[in-house]
Amino acid sequence: MHRIMMNSIFDTANSQEVIDLFTRVFTASEGADEGNSIGQLASDLIANTPAEDLIGCIAKSEGSIIGCIFFSRFNVPGEQVAFILAPVAVATEVQGTGVGQWLIAYGLDQLRSRNVDLALTYGDPAFYSKTGFKQIGVDTIQAPFPLSQPIGWLAQSLDGKPIEAIDGPTQCVEALNDPRHW
Repeated sequence: MHRIMMNSIFDTANSQEVIDLFTRVFTASEGADEGNSIGQLASDLIANTPAEDLIGCIAKSEGSIIGCIFFSRFNVPGEQVAFILAPVAVATEVQGTGVGQWLIAYGLDQLRSRNVDLALTYGDPAFYSKTGFKQIGVDTIQAPFPLSQPIGWLAQSLDGKPIEAIDGPTQCVEALNDPRHW
């Protein structure tokens, strides 16, 4: 059994190792094109997102990064502060061991400590519901682009208030501002 350290905030000194992890994980599960696309997304998030708009969390085992998640600012109409979780990668050999869920829980705690009101993500409801995300419709909170899988549009309140419909357009950080990611 490897000792896993999961309470780390991403540091740009680990950038290439993180990019390689995303590329490797998505290539193994979705093919080379998707692996390269998600690796590039991670690279763009790291290089082009202001520090105050990006929170990354990593899990390490024996000095190597085995998991990484990013939350980036997601602008919604009104005064709520929102971040979106994307992308998420856990090394193939440790998937199913809880590393991803732990990273997400840790990241959500980081958001709460920064007074973020709302967390969103776009992915598999069966997985993300384990960490408190619930399905919402685009009539509740608009996505920046049409969703290829609307069932995967998910959110959770971080301030204890119910999620209410927000009328108007939303905006993600530049790295996610591409219809291919939606």
